Amino acid sequence: MTSPLTTTAAPPSAVRWTPRLWGTLLVLCAAMFLDALDVSMVGVALPSIGADLGLSTSALQWVVSGYILGYGGLLLLGGRTADLLGRRQVFLVALAVFALASLLGGLVDSGPLLIASRFIKGLSAAFTAPAGLSIITTTFPEGPLRNRALSIYTTCAATGFSMGLVLSGLLTEASWRLTMLLPAPIAVIALVAGLKLLPRSERERNHRGYDIPGAVIGTASMLLLVFSVVQAPEVGWASARTLLSFLAVAALLTVFVLVERRSPGPLVRLGVLRSGNQIRAQLGAMTFFGSYIGFQFLATLYLQTLLDWSALQTALAFLPAGLLVALSAAKMGSIVDWFGTARLIPVGFALMVVGYALFLRVDLDPAYAAVILPSMLLIGAACALVFPSLNIQATNGVDDHEQGMVSGLLNTSVQVGGAIFLAVVTAVVTANAPEQATPQAVLDSYRPGLVMVTGIAAIGLLITLSGLRSRSRQQSVVVARSTLKEAEADRVPVRD
Repeated sequence: MTSPLTTTAAPPSAVRWTPRLWGTLLVLCAAMFLDALDVSMVGVALPSIGADLGLSTSALQWVVSGYILGYGGLLLLGGRTADLLGRRQVFLVALAVFALASLLGGLVDSGPLLIASRFIKGLSAAFTAPAGLSIITTTFPEGPLRNRALSIYTTCAATGFSMGLVLSGLLTEASWRLTMLLPAPIAVIALVAGLKLLPRSERERNHRGYDIPGAVIGTASMLLLVFSVVQAPEVGWASARTLLSFLAVAALLTVFVLVERRSPGPLVRLGVLRSGNQIRAQLGAMTFFGSYIGFQFLATLYLQTLLDWSALQTALAFLPAGLLVALSAAKMGSIVDWFGTARLIPVGFALMVVGYALFLRVDLDPAYAAVILPSMLLIGAACALVFPSLNIQATNGVDDHEQGMVSGLLNTSVQVGGAIFLAVVTAVVTANAPEQATPQAVLDSYRPGLVMVTGIAAIGLLITLSGLRSRSRQQSVVVARSTLKEAEADRVPVRD
């Protein structure tokens, strides 16, 4: 694979970022920005979509869930496909599909077609996300260069999410169709720039065949898992349908593991999960994103339903968190170099736990400056520390030919964690729904959900704290070995 890096003699920290290198990163950031933008914009537009197309509440759910289903269900396949067929090719083709699906979503006049367009967009994002991340990790060498690139890259996701909330509030005032159409021209611009700037990547030549059974079973298990979690709050967690669905997921995953262990060229090499850092990164991603999505869901309901804030006011309430992430992008690479991911991730989770706990103090009086703003700033600081660090920790030490696979795993953890924990938080709130829906009673029903969100983040904190103990043990071993060698050297007789 050719790389826009123009020198190999200097150490990574001293390599100059060429215009082509910046261009490559900006194209990849644009795709990540679009993914996040698309997710956040559709939520605010749902009431207008339902009124215009005559969709029921359950049908509207699938405007959101269709995207999640395509995205979360096909990420494993998307990551490995990028490794096998070429990261550049997979990224560009998927980005073109994303642009076409955005255009389709803004022009359709029926609910089923809109849901289909959302599924196609999720499917295309399942290929652009791992392909884009693996292009970064194979273009930028491990160390300060990659840390800086990944910090900028992941910041674009938070920026896109925050801007999506604001843009959706503005565009929906004119037409919900603009929220669907906006990503299309941005995707086309990124596609044209990508054709010129992205480094060419060769297909993996020494692979041991295509793992068709693993691809089919793995994709089916992820699709069924996401579908079951999304549907569970509606049909009931204890219903026969839900229980049978989860049983089928468990059976498929068992078969998937057996197939992968015997496959000469597995879709997911299970050995990569023997790394403690990798396990902590995957579980950290699940709890991090899952807790945030649950918090955003409840905070949005609180602001719009109980305080009667507009969509734009709600978006502006979340904006400080996104701005904090965006402003910290330039420095995060250096911070990671200095402190390391093992320290930064627990610190970020601790800030997130405190932010969620502080939000438990909300009442029917909108004390924005005293309660809501501090919570948003703490959560923004947590996102700035945790999200780039998780990406760096998951991809460090992984061979180039497996970067797509690991990127797919990480993005799958993010999406599946978001789907599962949002469903759990929704179920907790529903179980505590009051018989008489007075404002205070509704707020009281939200609090158990907020406690659950805080608990999920606390679990993530405990998981990532184990990385500090592991790091301390490794340092102790290194020190012990060094001391032993020095002692042995002292015992060697000196000869004239």
